[in-house]
Amino acid sequence: MSAALHLYRLQQIDTRLDQINARLTSIQNALENDSDLKAARQKQEEIAATLKECERALQEAERESTTQRIKLEQAEASLYSGKIHNPKELTDLQNDVASLKRRLSALEDRQLECMLALEEARAALEQAQKAYLSTQGQVISKNASLKTEQESLEKERETLLAQRQAVLPAVQANWLAQYDTLRQQKRGLAVTALHDDACDACGAAITRAHAQTARHAQQLVTCPSCGRILFAG
Repeated sequence: MSAALHLYRLQQIDTRLDQINARLTSIQNALENDSDLKAARQKQEEIAATLKECERALQEAERESTTQRIKLEQAEASLYSGKIHNPKELTDLQNDVASLKRRLSALEDRQLECMLALEEARAALEQAQKAYLSTQGQVISKNASLKTEQESLEKERETLLAQRQAVLPAVQANWLAQYDTLRQQKRGLAVTALHDDACDACGAAITRAHAQTARHAQQLVTCPSCGRILFAG
């Protein structure tokens, strides 16, 4: 029996545990920090702020229009009162009235623009609120699915950890130390299979004599290229 048999089984367990742990981390991050929901909430808040600004601008435009209208009414009342007879004063007052009318027209145009902007902001906020609620529903559904997957993976991890504990007594201490060192050096893959006289991990060709040794040796045999422990089955 190959010396690497139990280490190969340990490698299979650890590889799957690495995959599970990585996925569990990803799931936890997704549950705690949902970017889609945050983006939808941020958009809703931004549009709500725009809506408030539109309301403020409209109130200001209405106030200025009202003030200007009062000034115009007062100027027109003076102009048509018949109390002013001096031609120059009448001309100046007529010019004032014309200027006030132009200013009022501009203010009313701005007021209309503010009203339109406010309507657009209200419509946009309504859409953003609907989008947020829709995203929230999707997130709740997705999170339920993620939690189900999380529970399944945690159960599988418990099973694998138990299997790992069962394998460890069959592995010599010095072999386990070599395995752990290689795991750190080789991105988690310390033991690799040998197929058709080639290393599965790096693809290097293995001589028949070296492959035969890996199949029957009572000591660990490593790939001469990548240095990983070879398991020949």
